[in-house]
Amino acid sequence: MNSFAAIDFETANEHRTSVCSVGVVLVRDREITDTFYSLIRPEPEFYRYWNTRVHGITLADTVNAPIFPHVWQQIEPLIQGLPLIAHNKGFDESCLRACFRTYQMDYPELTLSQLSFSIPYTSNATFLAISIFKNQSSC
Repeated sequence: MNSFAAIDFETANEHRTSVCSVGVVLVRDREITDTFYSLIRPEPEFYRYWNTRVHGITLADTVNAPIFPHVWQQIEPLIQGLPLIAHNKGFDESCLRACFRTYQMDYPELTLSQLSFSIPYTSNATFLAISIFKNQSSC
């Protein structure tokens, strides 16, 4: 795969709708061409200790952040036409679907793919995409 978009969500609590950040890295022709990161005001807007322990994001960080639909408006044109991949497809896709449902948005025609190899845990999509890129370049 020479071109793709890697996406990674973090959540504030156990609800998949509680996306509190998203990172996207775009790779075109085996080159990282763009990155995107945004904090997101989660829904519902509360944080669990263990979630914050994973990613370090707190309520104070997202209290003035945009809500998911505003962030998605920035992401959608970036990823258009690219395969979308995630380190944890089940989790990231369920977050995406839950947010679209919560905000009564039409779910786009996306195919989210699981990585076919393992990499160390990361909550940073940029690191994830760089790891993906390096792994595929060595194949």
